[in-house]
Parts: sequence; C-alpha cells; structure tokens
Amino acid sequence: MKIKSAPITNSAILSVGAYRPHRVVPNSEIVDRIDSTDEWIVQRTGIESRRFAGDDETVISMAQAACEQALKRAKLTIADIDTVILATISYPFQAPSAATELIVALGNPKAAAFDISAACAGFCYGVAMASDLVRCGTSKNVLVVGVEKLSDYTDPDDRATAFIFADGAGAVVIGQSDEVGIGPTEWGSDADSRDAIILNPSYLDFKKNPKLGVADLGWPNIAQQGQAVFRWAVYAMSKAGLRALDAAGMTVDDLDVFIPHQANIRIIETMAKEMKMPDSVVISDDIRKNGNTSAASIPIAMDSLLSERPDLYGKTALLIGYGAGLVYAGQVVRLPLAP
Repeated sequence: MKIKSAPITNSAILSVGAYRPHRVVPNSEIVDRIDSTDEWIVQRTGIESRRFAGDDETVISMAQAACEQALKRAKLTIADIDTVILATISYPFQAPSAATELIVALGNPKAAAFDISAACAGFCYGVAMASDLVRCGTSKNVLVVGVEKLSDYTDPDDRATAFIFADGAGAVVIGQSDEVGIGPTEWGSDADSRDAIILNPSYLDFKKNPKLGVADLGWPNIAQQGQAVFRWAVYAMSKAGLRALDAAGMTVDDLDVFIPHQANIRIIETMAKEMKMPDSVVISDDIRKNGNTSAASIPIAMDSLLSERPDLYGKTALLIGYGAGLVYAGQVVRLPLAP
C-alpha cells in the first residue's frame, strides 16, 4: 500500500508585524559603566540606541503583540493558524516551551507549537521550516516569531557586550501562494567554533556546586569573542548569501533588498561589499536604532523597512541570520504585499 502524499504548493510571507519596547536607551546611558564613548560605539557597531523592555514587557507579551499585528495585516485570526514556531534564547524556562505559552495568550491552545534555539539565526530557521510545512501540506498558515529580552542576559559592566544587545519581537505569517515566495534555504553550522558566543553560567554549574546559590554563581550573561565572530560573519556569511541566491536561481543583480541579521553595521557593509551588491539594493541598517535583538532582528528590520519604504512591498529580499553555535541560515523571499 502506497502512502498518500499531499500535493506540493507554493509558500510566501503574507505579512509582518513587530513590537519594540517603550524604553529607548541611547549610548549615553551605557558608556559610563564600561568606560567608553558614544563615538566609539557608533564607530565600532553603528548602534546609536536600542530598546530595553520593562518589567511589564516579557518575551511572551512582546511576541504576542508582534503576532497580533502580523495577523491583522494578513487579514487572519489566530484560529486560522495551525502552527506556531518561536525562535528565542531568552525565555527564562527550560520547559514547557515559550511557543505553548504564546498560543494560550493568542487564544489557540490547540495549534502545533515549538521553540527554536538557534540564536540570531533562529528566525531564518523558522522561515525555512514554515515554508516546508506549508509546501508539503502539513500546515496551511504558520506564525514564525523571533523574540528576545536580552537585557536580562547582558552584563552592563562588560565592555565587550553591554552596548550590543537589545529587546523586541518580530513575526511573519507564512501561508500558501500562487507563486514561489520563499526560495530554498542555505543553512549549516561551524560548530567547531561554538564557544565563540556563550551564555554562562550553565545549569551544570549549579549541579556541580549544589551548595552555591544564584547569588554565588551570578545570573547568566552573554559573552563573545568579538573578532572571531566578526571574521566568521563577514567572510563565511557572504558566501552563504551567494549560495542562497544561486539556489533561488538569482544573482545579486536580481535583488531588491538585503535584510541580514542586525549584528554590526561594519559586518553588514562588508558582507554587501564581499557579495558585490549593486547600489540599487536597499540594505537594512536597523541596527542603528534598535541594536542587536538576536532572533528578532530580521523581522523587526523587515517591518521597519516596509514602514519607511512602502514601495518595497512585494520586492525580492535576501535574508540571512547567523549567531551562537555558530549556526546560520538564509533564503531569498518575496516581501509581503501591501496590507
């Protein structure tokens, strides 16, 4: 007996939504504790300000707000969503998943729901899986959300990281389409360098030192080897971006928009140069105002671009996320049509 297969369809991003915390934090609030200057931070990273969530803004509340905006723009309700994929590294519980808390908050507790732990590449991982789920008929409409509250995991006295990370959420609805709206995903890992970005202490530190409390070990904070990550991101990710374009049957000359993970403006500009992007390509620089929001950075940047440049609705964009692991993923997508 043959197993029946669903007909293959096309997938596309139907809408995007975002949530940015209320509190804007300029560099002037960061510099004194790390003996730095606004000029140094802007020169090194491009970051002029970032958003920090308040006590009443959680991973779930921010994700919910971004998802509800994306649903409204897609002219759908949560009842139309059969799968939710949530990318984050800052949900403060090991289990159950953040996605299951989110679907309860959204009002569809029966939907399939799971988390992705792929750091700054998590959103593009989610887009890849959502696209395949839709194309193969497993799902009809999928919510993919990237959300972080990294201010909870940033040491304000660490001169290497205190000014980088930020909070926020971005979401897209991925559903069926008459035309191809999401190209093949180029993804992988360079896990032999996985210690370049870490979150310490780990649960094992508590197990090895059962008499120590949280105050003794310290709250987990992000640490990274900045130069190693910079070199990897620039040179390895530019090649990955070109492979994603090739998989979609395109070149940089066919591209309208470039939305990479918002890690560092120098990385973004050098990647574009390495890929020989023409001046006609619009390149996102959301890092300047919203900092590095890890899994949330690409959808937040997408939302910002479409808000500022409505002429970009429906245009072709290259997405590429990369981060702790070291893992990466990228794909060519058609940006959503105007809501």
